[in-house]
Amino acid sequence: MLGCEMAWNEPGGGNRDPWNNGGRDQGPPDLDEVIRKLSDKFSALLGNRRSGGNNNNSGNNSGGVSGSGITGIGLIVGIIAVIGWLIASIYIVNEGERGVVLRFGRYLDTTMPGPHLRLFPIDRVEIVNQEQRRFREIGYRSGSSGARQPAIRSVPKEALMLTQDENIVDMRLAVQYQINDPPAYLFNVLDPESVLVQVVESATRETIGKSTMDFVLTEGRSAIVNDIQKLSQHILDQYGAGVQIITVVLQDAQPPEEVQDAFADAIKAREDEQRLKNEAEAYSNEVIPRARGQAARRLQEASAYKEQVIAQAQGEASRFNQLLMAYQKAPEVTRERLYLETMESVLSRTSKVLVDVKGTNNLLYLPLDRLLKPSEAPAAGSAAATPLPEALPSGSTPSVDGSAAATRLRDLSRSREVR
Repeated sequence: MLGCEMAWNEPGGGNRDPWNNGGRDQGPPDLDEVIRKLSDKFSALLGNRRSGGNNNNSGNNSGGVSGSGITGIGLIVGIIAVIGWLIASIYIVNEGERGVVLRFGRYLDTTMPGPHLRLFPIDRVEIVNQEQRRFREIGYRSGSSGARQPAIRSVPKEALMLTQDENIVDMRLAVQYQINDPPAYLFNVLDPESVLVQVVESATRETIGKSTMDFVLTEGRSAIVNDIQKLSQHILDQYGAGVQIITVVLQDAQPPEEVQDAFADAIKAREDEQRLKNEAEAYSNEVIPRARGQAARRLQEASAYKEQVIAQAQGEASRFNQLLMAYQKAPEVTRERLYLETMESVLSRTSKVLVDVKGTNNLLYLPLDRLLKPSEAPAAGSAAATPLPEALPSGSTPSVDGSAAATRLRDLSRSREVR
């Protein structure tokens, strides 16, 4: 066949210029040839190389190319399918979440955060956020009304409850909870949030039904909230809802709107009563200790006076006995001493002094009130002379105070007699 070929420039060879592609226009590549080449490459990669056939038969060559193209397409589709299956089978669980794996709709496993593999499409994964804190309102609904403050709408069906003393109270609660068991949360109850609301409402009605209205509105708020949370959690655990109540907040507890004014007056009167009681107790706590202190002080003063009188009487009796013994030994001396002591005691408490001077009818006036003042007395060693006394008419009585003044008076009288 090669010997029959003619040169491209020989006569009859036609226009077979190799630089002009044999005289034909350049067309698109043969699709079968491209598929055959790809099939050969994939076969070489898989270790199953195709053996070369007799390419002289054009019919067999065409059939081989067609078969290899189909095989290559199937292989590519298979690889793409495997890659897609792997991509669809890989799932990632984020931090704080749990993946619940279902195989044919039945619970299989719970996966932790991170990448995991499932058998797609027989396995299905439900992602549950376990660390998210959810919030539900009971007895009211809050929503945005376009103003700065959110609009709060009361739900009387949930809020109005009957107390033990047959009064109606309007309760509004806010419940915060988490999912602590994802499989139980997904499969044990149909609607866990609705079950939570109904359980908390039921527990609240039971707790309020065992309490009086005054207890609910005044000092019993914290105790009521604790009882509601414990009872609700106990019921949810019995249902297996997979929910953990974090906090129960009592937003408001008040009587219905129709009787709020009357209850406000009653509460104000109760507060006034309590205030007056507190003031009375404060006054009592102030007066009673003071009275007890005064009574104790008077008792102590009386006891001290008693001891003083007794001691003074005993001292006087002892002194009298000693004077009696001295008088029995020396009557004259004792009598004179008693007289002088008595006169000294009497004159020391009087402000009048009489001075009798021989040979004259006048009395001397001595400024004893000035002499008795220590601030006006002359200093020791000073040369200041004492002013001479002035004469007074007969019968006048100058004023003097103290035994020191009497001594000074005697000294002046003696000095005058000597002159």
